[in-house]
Amino acid sequence: MQFDRLTFEMRRLALAAGARIMEIYEGPDFEVRSKTDASPVTEADEAADTLIAEGLRAAFPDIPLVTEEQADTHGQRLSSFLIVDPLDGTKEFVQRRGDFTVNIAYVQDGVPVRGVVYAPAKGRLFYTAADGGSVEETGPFGPQPGAIRPIGVNATPDNRALMVVASKSHRDQATDDYIAQYGVRDMTSAGSSLKFCLVATGEADLYPRLGRTMEWDTAAGDAVLRGAGGEVVRFDDHTPLTYGKPGFENPFFIAYAPGVLLHPKG
Repeated sequence: MQFDRLTFEMRRLALAAGARIMEIYEGPDFEVRSKTDASPVTEADEAADTLIAEGLRAAFPDIPLVTEEQADTHGQRLSSFLIVDPLDGTKEFVQRRGDFTVNIAYVQDGVPVRGVVYAPAKGRLFYTAADGGSVEETGPFGPQPGAIRPIGVNATPDNRALMVVASKSHRDQATDDYIAQYGVRDMTSAGSSLKFCLVATGEADLYPRLGRTMEWDTAAGDAVLRGAGGEVVRFDDHTPLTYGKPGFENPFFIAYAPGVLLHPKG
């Protein structure tokens, strides 16, 4: 894999998809439908998916592709592949809350090694550079990368006063009970894969997810976090979260800065 080309193409396609999403987001009312699992889908999801999938297949025709909006890609058994969630946080999009992201990742031997997370309504763009380290690029975003800054997790989190980030739309009592085991300085809520990025930049120390997610929900944010020195582990046994699982479904997980002393599941 030519990682410099991969980074360039993932960034380009994420920005193009984000621009298309914002056209719909800022336009008149859009149609919202329910998929077979009752989750919402909009024309923005589908337009972004078409744009990204066509671009990736043209640029990397020999690499398998998995994308949320194409059910015929979900039955593959893979260890190395591209994986896409064209609009993560559809509920935030529908409610016009802005916490939605475009997500593209490359998984190699079960590990998400490259990824891009773009939050177009918030003007934040995170990705893994060609060398594997993670950066945040500050806008305005053009065809060529602009000003970028390396990002890294909080190297010395205070376990008596952690910053915790949790889901806006999927918070439950089990999550609150788990968080209560920690010394927490403050809590913040965020939608979509932005939670991984807040840990990656040191804006948060801990993100536990005790709920159903799919690999396309997490791969890009996971790659950005790992590239920033963070870790993502299974909730049950604290082993690294892997990709290419049957059906691309995740177990519960914890994303964190390595200085955080993890508690058992309780």
